[in-house]
Amino acid sequence: MTADTITAADTRINARWLIPMAPVGQVLEHQAVILRGTRILDVLPQDKADHQYRTRETLDLDQHVVMPGLINLHGHTAMSLFRGLADDLPLMTWLNDHIWPAEGRFVSENFVADGSRLAMAEMLRTGTTTFSDMYFFPEVTAQAAHDVGMRAQICFPLLDTPTVWGSGPEEYLSKGAALIEQWQGDDYIVPAIGPHAPYTVSDGPLAAALELSQETGAPLQIHLHETAFEVREALKATGKRPVARMADLGILNSNSQCVHMTQVDDADLEQVARSGTHVVHCPESNLKLASGFCPAHRLLEHGVNLTIGTDGAASNNDLDLFGEIKTAAMVAKAVAQDASALPAHQTLAMATINGARALGLEHELGSLVPGKLADVIAVDLSDPFLQPVYDPASHLVYSNHGRAVSHSWINGVPQLQDGRLTRIDMPDLTLRVSQWRKQILS
Repeated sequence: MTADTITAADTRINARWLIPMAPVGQVLEHQAVILRGTRILDVLPQDKADHQYRTRETLDLDQHVVMPGLINLHGHTAMSLFRGLADDLPLMTWLNDHIWPAEGRFVSENFVADGSRLAMAEMLRTGTTTFSDMYFFPEVTAQAAHDVGMRAQICFPLLDTPTVWGSGPEEYLSKGAALIEQWQGDDYIVPAIGPHAPYTVSDGPLAAALELSQETGAPLQIHLHETAFEVREALKATGKRPVARMADLGILNSNSQCVHMTQVDDADLEQVARSGTHVVHCPESNLKLASGFCPAHRLLEHGVNLTIGTDGAASNNDLDLFGEIKTAAMVAKAVAQDASALPAHQTLAMATINGARALGLEHELGSLVPGKLADVIAVDLSDPFLQPVYDPASHLVYSNHGRAVSHSWINGVPQLQDGRLTRIDMPDLTLRVSQWRKQILS
């Protein structure tokens, strides 16, 4: 081969193991991932890469798994500043007596800017490259994510009642439409619509949210069937289970994401599966708040696209998606009473290609395929708690935690190098977080 047939590229990542997620279930060894610009140029055996590519940078990750960046499909990023504020309480007590009053006192644009950066630092450090946020001042979180270079679905909040961000549904929808117009088509930000829950949003605003989603193509995300209490109260008030009400309104569709779904009967399951709605499983938050158990195995058996999220740090209390993956796999087996339920590769798919599919971005994200965006992470399996390695996919789910993530790239840009964040000023952020702690405690 002559020199003029060698292709120039930016970065070559030599991986001991590669889990491309295309197809799901595959583990390759001694592969090279070639990055050029914002995209994956090639994935091929290392010995072939020696003869085909010349890169400005080569990383030899000879004890690492390289895989797509993780997609955390539900959270409230700025609530990282409320981490541990009100623990060991049921959901409605936690919300009504602690979280909502604290939000009323402290949430502001500055609070959201600092809380979002704290959350992004934790997520980047533990392997997440794309996250979904539903919180107040979404324009601030969108700008913060864009500045850091992190991919995010930003859901503007919609409720019947006034909050620090708006006076009611009309203002929320007006501000939300402007947010969609501002960010639609951006390289990093996916603007979306976030009606909070069936018990906080009435039919009129929900219908308006659906119309906005249909007009703009913006995804819609809603908390749904989070607790048995929610379902009981809905039956008393409307005579319908919330899933049935959402189906009647048209909210259940292939551009919608339903979060939690811990209370699911056969009729709910059929409606969700038939509609093509995506489900976001948040097992650790559901466990901590005693909300119930999402029937992950049954949803998957019915063809539902099941994704995963951490929820907010106030109810989790961390944003480590690898930890969430492990919990999801363990809980699914217990709920299904089947040790083969939600195996390792299927669980990894929830946090990668399934998440990309829910965002409508499966053609760009979620797997390491030439032509896709270069959102890549590397996990170091050399530590004693990860030895010996028989099956790297199994280790990622059952033995690993996010602190073993050593490198990440988003759009081909390094975000984590040997465990160190490259785009967030941690000393300055730590000082800001300390100041918020003092203010909230006072």
